[in-house]
Amino acid sequence: MTRSIAWQDGVIEAVDQCALPHEFRLLRLRTVDEVIDAIQRLAIRGAPAIGVAGALAVAQSARAHTRDAVCDELAVRAEAQRIADARPTAVNLSWAVRRVLGVLGGGPDAVLAEALQILVEDEERNRSAAGHAADLVLRLCGRKPLRLLTHCNTGRLATVAWGTALGAIRVLAEAGQVDEVLFGETRPLLQGARLTAWELAEAGIPHRMLVDSAGPAALAAGMVDCVLVGADRVCANGDVANKIGTYSLALAASRARVPFVVVAPESTLDTSLASGADIVIEERAASEVTGYGGLAVAPAGTGAFNPAFDVTPAELVTAVVTESGLFHPQETLGELAS
Repeated sequence: MTRSIAWQDGVIEAVDQCALPHEFRLLRLRTVDEVIDAIQRLAIRGAPAIGVAGALAVAQSARAHTRDAVCDELAVRAEAQRIADARPTAVNLSWAVRRVLGVLGGGPDAVLAEALQILVEDEERNRSAAGHAADLVLRLCGRKPLRLLTHCNTGRLATVAWGTALGAIRVLAEAGQVDEVLFGETRPLLQGARLTAWELAEAGIPHRMLVDSAGPAALAAGMVDCVLVGADRVCANGDVANKIGTYSLALAASRARVPFVVVAPESTLDTSLASGADIVIEERAASEVTGYGGLAVAPAGTGAFNPAFDVTPAELVTAVVTESGLFHPQETLGELAS
């Protein structure tokens, strides 16, 4: 399986990201409830990936609620809302659900065709965005073995294939332009330690892991030429929501005068929101922080502030790169595109 998500005879097949790195296995999801559960427990994660999974889940719903060629659209729309609400911060999920609902009047075959089109487009768009981002990094940093820093997981596991920020790193590595990739472990669920490390090893790219709080220290020490991250939502003013810990890297990159580049498909852009202040930030269970793998690491009754994402202000972002090139409202970034 070269793609992280696929459709097989009414079943959604997806790489189980909770099992990695110790086991590579596929989930076979047959119902909307199973898809929602996989998204909420992060067995399927990454903004583009959950968007595709959500679209395919609506296709499953449309099939399940069609009898004698008549589709119960109210039932499908109700399930679609549950899918869209599974993770509120990543706009790709609600975007994909809305897109397939737009053809619901054509019946379940039309919904499935649209969902499969989103799946195909995701790989194409991410490859294009990764290529544009790699070109920008070379313009900003020069052609040399680059020392790159990334956060969370933005590779083929977080998308249908190839990846966004990690996809750009793969492009640079294939061109012989990467010396080393540093990446945060990504507390509390360790997407960096479990998934990014697995993908970098798979691709044969030199890498070292940092505890999340060491990223700013690496930037201050001059160990990084460019920071590359993904996004779960980009607002009209260029504010970026991404995995918790991104904001501190952006602050440190700004202080160190290191480019901070966001790579994401256009489905991540949400121009309906004026700024990051309007983004709903998902907060997850305290147990993810107070324990891990079933083992308690904090005293019983310890509370936790556990936001899954933070917001990086636009002024700290060098560029947001999509499949179409640069997106950013700041006039200074127009110079980068020339």
